[in-house]
Amino acid sequence: MVEDVELNRLYWHSRRGMLELDVLLVPFVREVYPTLNDADRDLYRRLLTCEDQDMFGWFMQRAESEDAELQRMVRMILDRVQPA
Repeated sequence: MVEDVELNRLYWHSRRGMLELDVLLVPFVREVYPTLNDADRDLYRRLLTCEDQDMFGWFMQRAESEDAELQRMVRMILDRVQPA
């Protein structure tokens, strides 16, 4: 179970100040993050340590992360808003 303190912290870390990222990350952390397994939670937290410009390129599908696991998390977030 995810504690409220952790969710609140992640909520604020998910607010990036770039609308395109905020509209993807904030709903994901509120609605999906609590259902993730521990490995995917760690991966999401690692994603948040990335630079905004890098994430912007990944989420706008202009580039891909060199880290396959991070790219899998990006895809998981994008699939939530644009299912195949």
